[in-house]
This record gives sequence, C-alpha cells and structure tokens, in this order.
Amino acid sequence: MLANSKAYGQPRIATSREGAARCCSDVRSYTCSKWHVRGAGAGPTRVGGHRCRDRYRLVVTDLVRASGPVVMGVLNVTPDSFSDGGRYADLDAAVGHGVRLRDAGAHLIDIGGESTRPGAERIDAATEADRVLPVIRELTAAGVLVSVDTSRARVAEAALAAGAAVVNDVSGGLADPDMARVVRDAHCPWVLMHWRGHSREMRELATYTDVVAEVRAELAERIDAALAVGVAADRLIVDPGLGFAKTAAHNWELSARLPELLDLGYPLLFGASRKSYLGGLLTAPDGTPRPTAQREAATVATSVLAVAAGAWGVRVHDVRATADALAVWAATGRPRLAVPSHEKKPAQHDHEVRR
Repeated sequence: MLANSKAYGQPRIATSREGAARCCSDVRSYTCSKWHVRGAGAGPTRVGGHRCRDRYRLVVTDLVRASGPVVMGVLNVTPDSFSDGGRYADLDAAVGHGVRLRDAGAHLIDIGGESTRPGAERIDAATEADRVLPVIRELTAAGVLVSVDTSRARVAEAALAAGAAVVNDVSGGLADPDMARVVRDAHCPWVLMHWRGHSREMRELATYTDVVAEVRAELAERIDAALAVGVAADRLIVDPGLGFAKTAAHNWELSARLPELLDLGYPLLFGASRKSYLGGLLTAPDGTPRPTAQREAATVATSVLAVAAGAWGVRVHDVRATADALAVWAATGRPRLAVPSHEKKPAQHDHEVRR
C-alpha cells in the first residue's frame, strides 16, 4: 500500500565501528554541476594516512545525501553491452549522449567501458581505460557530473584523475582487492554492488536459499571490508545487483523485499533498466520476450516503486521517462510503500548499523 510522506527524508548513513565517519547534517538537492570548483575550498581531511583536501565533500552532501531520489543515466561506451552496445563507441556520440542525459534530468552519468552482461568476455584494463577516459574528460569539462562503472582499481584511479566523481563497482570490491585503497585514498563515493563472479560464470552462481537474506548478508560483508580498510562510511552506497547471479524470480523477490536491504542503513541504488527479467514478464502471445528497447514502461514502474520503497537512486537508460515519473511521484506528495506488519520478515543478519 502507499502512504503519503511529504519529505523524502535523508538517507540513513551508518557509521564505522570507531564512529569516525559521522554524517554531516547538510541535506540538499544537487544543484551545482561544477562540483570540482565548489569543493575546492573544503578543509583538509586525513585520507589513507595523509592530509589532503576532500575533493568530494560536496558530492557527498549534495548527491549521496540528496533530499530527493537520484537518477543515474547509463552511458555504455562498449561494442557489446546488452542494450546499447556500439551506439556510443565514438567520442562525439558518447559525449553528446551524456549531455542529453544530463539535460533530460540525470544527476549523474555512469560511464562504462566493459560489458558486464551475462556471458560477456573480459577485456584488458588498457582497453577499458582507453574507452572511458576521453569521455570522462570531455563530460567533466562540460560541467557534467560523472561516475565510472568499473571493477578495476587501475581504471577507477585513472577515471578519478580524469574528473569522475563516483566509482560504481559491480563487484563490490571483490574483483580487485586494490579498489578499496583507491577509493579510500581518493575519499570519493563508492557504489558496492552485490556480486558473486564475472559474467561468464554468474549464471551458475545464482543459487540461494533465501536470496534477500543472503544478498543482505553478503553486502554487509562488503561494507565491513570497506570500513575495515578506512573507507569513510558516508561514502558508501549499496546495490542489490539485479541480474548479476540472479534469476528472474530472485530479482522480483529482491524488489518486493527492498526494505530488508535498506535496513543495512546505507543509500541504495536500484538498477532494473531494460533487464531481461522485465522482457520475460512482458512476453508476446507466442512467448517471445519483449525486446530490450520496448521495456521502458516496465523500467519506469520498477524505478518509481523502488524510490517509493526508499531507494536513494535509480540507474536507467531512458532518463527523461524516469525523471518525469518521479516528478509526478513528488508532486503527489511522495507516497511511500508501506509493508503491513504481518508481512514483514525478521532481519536475517545482525549487521549493526549504529555502532
């Protein structure tokens, strides 16, 4: 059921065991695209044992702790991504699309140079970097806030140097142990997605007794690992990883029980855009799944439902449709999904978020 809530509410941010990473109380919508200029006057912060300016302070206060839902626009500069592979491999095409996504309402453009669709072959780090770095530089120069979609520390480090503001790691730090150091030392926001293995093996890893409880527990482990090496708690965002070592049934269960993942206490990014389980739901009379490009209405529905359940943000290909739907949601009083008490399931993991 829907319950009206006039305020979206600030995302709950967990603190580290030492209590050193307290959330700042400044909660506002992201309004200035020139974050790197606005953040230049931030005071020095100790990061990785060294004192440096907190370049990402305003990204945290204005984006990670935004007062409304964040829309992340997808920009794949790959030849083989499941939805738009090859469309934006040219630099001008990629930059133009990134600007259009921003103008359509995206708060953040997520640039990926390696396909992570099921069965995809890996590419080397140099090829991935060659694809994403020029686009990041050009979009940043145009005042567009960008994230880099990578599981490689080397690519993330170069992307941050090129102007990226956020690292979106589909492996949650598992694919490259050095990623935590890069994020810690940069002090940038880090999206930790639930992940069990690379694209070629993910189908075989989609085995769960209780998918929500296990995803929650495994995300909690990634959070603890990040905190243990010194990543600030207010820089962390979690993602349940729909479609990554998940069947369609798993994706629907995670969507239905999103509040159990929100109980971890961290902002949650929801990414269902155009995924195959939506196509499988919307089959033709002969059983043919709905084509990728015709899954936008379903994507919008999942995005609005996720935000109404409490998600911090949504990652989508068609930004305008989602931004418009969320504008309607906001104008209607920001109704929230309420789970009847008899349907609530007890927490399956004792990950304490208020240490």
